[in-house]
Amino acid sequence: MNRTLNDYIEAHIDAEPEYLHQLERATNIHLINGRMCSGHLQGRVLKMLTEMINPKRVLELGTFSGYSALCMAEGLANDAVLDTVEADDELEDFIRSAFASSPHGHKIRLHIGDAMNFAEHADKDAYDMVFMDADKRRYPEYYEAVKPIVRTGGYIIADNTLWDGHVVEEGYSKDPQTSAIKRFNDLVARDRDVEKVILPLRDGLTIIRKLN
Repeated sequence: MNRTLNDYIEAHIDAEPEYLHQLERATNIHLINGRMCSGHLQGRVLKMLTEMINPKRVLELGTFSGYSALCMAEGLANDAVLDTVEADDELEDFIRSAFASSPHGHKIRLHIGDAMNFAEHADKDAYDMVFMDADKRRYPEYYEAVKPIVRTGGYIIADNTLWDGHVVEEGYSKDPQTSAIKRFNDLVARDRDVEKVILPLRDGLTIIRKLN
């Protein structure tokens, strides 16, 4: 999507809350790979999806700066909880500061550690919704780990599943991240226990509903 069209869309959707605008700015100024931040459009989509699903427990794999977690928390009821797992302990202070700046930060529990380890030790059917946005090379493994901990009728939402379009570019066939995302997409496509759709939003957003 070109910049002009993106700006038009953002001018015609709900405004980005000021604390999220400041967080996105700080993310791009202070953190490496600031473009990983979900941003205004995807953030509003995540907030609305969360409101529609109305989960009581949400798991996020990959916190980064905390932007996407805060968007989902905004869509949560006050008695709901979001667990978010970040591997990089150097981001902890930045993330906690971001959560403290939001009226929805109290709904979030930050866990510093390995996302796979957290998922593998979670209870069966523990979550109504999982948002995958961690190490792209481990997406197939994450999927196998989170399926059992999502209740029947629950949702798995995976980010970056088009990977800048590299999933259909032959020149990236040997790239580890592209290869893993393609394997993940194939795995989900073959899975008859779920229904799924890929939205060509930003870098690709796959919405998966667990049927069995």
